[in-house]
Amino acid sequence: MGVVAGRLEKLGITLPRPVAPIANYVGFVRSGNLLFLSGQLCLVDGAPIAKGKLGSRVTIEEGQAAARVSGINLLAQVRLALGDLDKVVRVVRLGGFISATPDFVGASTVMNGASDLMVAVFGDSGRHARSAVTVPVLPADAAVEVEATFEVA
Repeated sequence: MGVVAGRLEKLGITLPRPVAPIANYVGFVRSGNLLFLSGQLCLVDGAPIAKGKLGSRVTIEEGQAAARVSGINLLAQVRLALGDLDKVVRVVRLGGFISATPDFVGASTVMNGASDLMVAVFGDSGRHARSAVTVPVLPADAAVEVEATFEVA
C-alpha cells in the first residue's frame, strides 16, 4: 500500500469509481508534469449530496461536506490518470464553483472542505493556490463543483 493510500484508509475514505464525462470533454489532461482535472461535482452514487444553493437550502456545513466529496472525486480521477496517488508531487490549484444566492459571501469557507482534504491526504504538498466563486446554478442542481491542477511525477 502506498503512502497516500494509507492516509486515505486512516481517514476512512474509499475512492469511488470516477464518473465518466457527460459531454464533449475528458476527465483529465496531462501536459508534461501537470495534470489538469475537469470539475467534479459533489456526487455520491451518481447523485449530489447537496442540491440547491448556499444561502438558501444548503448550509455552510453541507456545502463543506459537498466540497470534500468533490475533492474525493478529484482524487479518484487522479488515480485513474496515474494509477498511483503517490505520483502526485503537489496540489497546485483548486478552483471551486459554489451554487449560491446573490448575497452569499461564504464561498471560501465552503471550499475549505476540499482544501482541508488535500492537506490531510498530501500533507504540506497538499497546500495549493485556490479560487472560490459563486455561480447561479450547476449541473444536476449540485451545490458544489471543484476543478484542480496537480504536479505529478
